[in-house]
Amino acid sequence: MTATRHSSQAAPPLVNRFEGHEAGWRRRVFVVIFEADTRAGRWFDFILIAAILLSVAVVMLDSIEAMRLRFGASLTAIEWAFTFLFTVEYIARLACVKRPLAYARSFYGVVDLLAILPSYAAVFMPELHALFDLRLLRLLRIFRLLKLASYVREYSLLGQALLASRRKIIIFLSVVAIVVTVNGTLLYVIEGGPGTPFSSIPTSIYFAITTLTTVGFGDITPQTDLGRAITSFTMMIGWSILAVPTGIISSELTAQRFWPSINTRTCPECLTSGLQADAKFCKNCGSALPKYDADPEN
Repeated sequence: MTATRHSSQAAPPLVNRFEGHEAGWRRRVFVVIFEADTRAGRWFDFILIAAILLSVAVVMLDSIEAMRLRFGASLTAIEWAFTFLFTVEYIARLACVKRPLAYARSFYGVVDLLAILPSYAAVFMPELHALFDLRLLRLLRIFRLLKLASYVREYSLLGQALLASRRKIIIFLSVVAIVVTVNGTLLYVIEGGPGTPFSSIPTSIYFAITTLTTVGFGDITPQTDLGRAITSFTMMIGWSILAVPTGIISSELTAQRFWPSINTRTCPECLTSGLQADAKFCKNCGSALPKYDADPEN
């Protein structure tokens, strides 16, 4: 009886051991998939980036009739291999996060689903094979390219620079809108009339936009000397203002050199990324964070 009591006290419940084991593998998979500051995480990202680019290349080759007639069966087999790979990745992401539904409804969760959904849609709706609109489903596979943004750190830096520049860019675009509106209105007054290319103010604004951006399709041209003078002046302004957005974003990218270094530490609860390595709680949801073990070689 004593031996029995001792045995029951020494062995922890099977449920607790299972829960600990489950939490262990979920944590390991989460670190590999969502955090790229480890050797395994970097290799996972590199392989997935290569798979995304190759799968998009397969879709492009399949759109070429000569390639489809000659290698159609092989391209289909390769496409299904990529579809299976992305399906496994999608299931793994749902399995390792604490709130699968929240991830499934997030932006990248929807992108992950759109990357695999068209292939299965064609299987379950075979009657669509004769419709040309089925190609629209295949075009949805281009969403795989959007998955790159979640794996390459530089995408995050560029996104932060664009976000920090949004007010300046909005003001710049508003000034450009005023310039082309005034320019188009003047051209309509000078060049407009029945049967002329400048038949309305919106058409004249369209011409002003193509001139300001130095595109110049040539479908509309001014006929008077004053109209040509205004158009020439608009071209010169276009040369000077096209570099403004580039300078704004470049200055923000340069300023990021003095920002704290960015890592891919991710909160298991709300999936907020870029958390500080020494943070103990998530800055977004306040959940306790597990210990962060980044690869020192990163």
